[in-house]
Amino acid sequence: MPEVSREVEVTFSADDGDELPSLAALAGSPDDPVPLLSGEPERQVLRTTYVDTADLDLARHGITLRRRVGGEGGGWFLTVPGGAPGGSQVRRPPGRAGSAVPDELQRLVRARTGGRLLAPVARVTTGRTVHRVFDATDRVVLELTDDRVSARRILPVEGSGEAAGAQVTWREIAVVTPDADGERLAAVAGALRERGLTEGPRTSELARVLDVGTPAPHDGRPSRGRPTGRKSSTSSVVVAYLTDQLEQIRSQDLLVRLGAPGSVHKTRVATRRSRSALATFRAAFDPDVVTPLRAELKWLAGVLGEVRDAEVMRARVRDVLEAGSADATVPPAPAGVDVGSAHAVARTALLAALDGERYDRLLDALEELVDAPPTTERGDRRAGKQLRRGIAHEYDHVRRLMKRSRAAGEPERRGRLLHDARKAAKRTRYAAELAGDVLGADARAFAAAMESLQEALGEYQDTVVLRAHLRELAAGTTDPAAAFTYGRLHALEEVRAREAEGRVPAVWAEARRKRLRRRLR
Repeated sequence: MPEVSREVEVTFSADDGDELPSLAALAGSPDDPVPLLSGEPERQVLRTTYVDTADLDLARHGITLRRRVGGEGGGWFLTVPGGAPGGSQVRRPPGRAGSAVPDELQRLVRARTGGRLLAPVARVTTGRTVHRVFDATDRVVLELTDDRVSARRILPVEGSGEAAGAQVTWREIAVVTPDADGERLAAVAGALRERGLTEGPRTSELARVLDVGTPAPHDGRPSRGRPTGRKSSTSSVVVAYLTDQLEQIRSQDLLVRLGAPGSVHKTRVATRRSRSALATFRAAFDPDVVTPLRAELKWLAGVLGEVRDAEVMRARVRDVLEAGSADATVPPAPAGVDVGSAHAVARTALLAALDGERYDRLLDALEELVDAPPTTERGDRRAGKQLRRGIAHEYDHVRRLMKRSRAAGEPERRGRLLHDARKAAKRTRYAAELAGDVLGADARAFAAAMESLQEALGEYQDTVVLRAHLRELAAGTTDPAAAFTYGRLHALEEVRAREAEGRVPAVWAEARRKRLRRRLR
């Protein structure tokens, strides 16, 4: 996995004539046994080249890729939105002047660039003065950088040349506490505000040069501003939904590669929503296009699912081990319990898949579908009736499975039926979510009811999967104490399964109430 760092700082805008106060006095507190000392200012010159596609695919999505030389620690830097405050950053050596973007960084941003050429889009020169404050042990407790920045946009011209745009200048002051001392940082930031400095804009220096804003994060649910009238065609509503899902997949791709928490789950959900939409409303599109695309989405969901299931299983095993440690009937967990190897194997396979041509072709196919939808006559019909029909079809599947599960006497068969009902409830929910902007609050309320059912059935399914995993762990150990621990935890999960299954009828009774569906028929 690439090395990722987290940066937390407070940044201020300043005028050329603003004078800085004594940092040692600002950073000190009555609790410090020895006064803090200011070091000698250190002056640096940094030269940074930003690269992007001609259409600024990275900058438009808040991603910056740059090569910096001068000062401390030059190199290639990829900064990603969506992490901790200040973003996540991947760093690589600078290489020679004029060298190409490292292959690894190109792969990391491929979902955004589509393999298009990366070239300089801005050059920035920064005259930096670094002020540091030390404690009695010569440990840095505060660092302030005073930057005077000169930047130009790089404009491509015919052939291989380039032209520089108008110069943009500004002064920026950043305060950092290397040991993440939040209280000291807040105190110094407050003192600077009192002296008239204002916090700088929450934009990168590249955004200032290119005048490109950062989009708001998207969760994959239908966006507002999409087709809303019932006169809209079915295909236009579905395509808008698929556009949202493709954006979610692209936005999470880099975060998945960097191991950001929740990114695999979000990508998997977007993939499943896409596949579900193309299944429920497949009659709206050319089957020669949709059928293979659904198969490829199933493949991607499966690869993501291996990692996600391993994540959930790892967390669940750890939870039951911790819970079991408080139970006098469960012996302590053996030291050799391994709950992470399956996740490591699955993640390696996922990263290989994301670097492969099959994944690239899938993204291209989704892009082509939303750019030029291969619609059918049914797809061009008004959306209202077709959306209601799609929701009703998926709901009937849920109803039949729930009825069969109640009639099933054999526990394993009932468990399989409940698992199938959960998947059907999920597809029904996605269909209702897709229709929300057209059919309104009724569709959204029904989607929420199906989500509640899905979660109740999912809680039960989690116990099924965990019990199977505990049996595998028990079968694979030669330690009698470990085998007994697994067996006891299995018994506790059986109790949890009965409790979870017992909650399902009430949730299902609420979800199937006619008032939720009266306007969706």
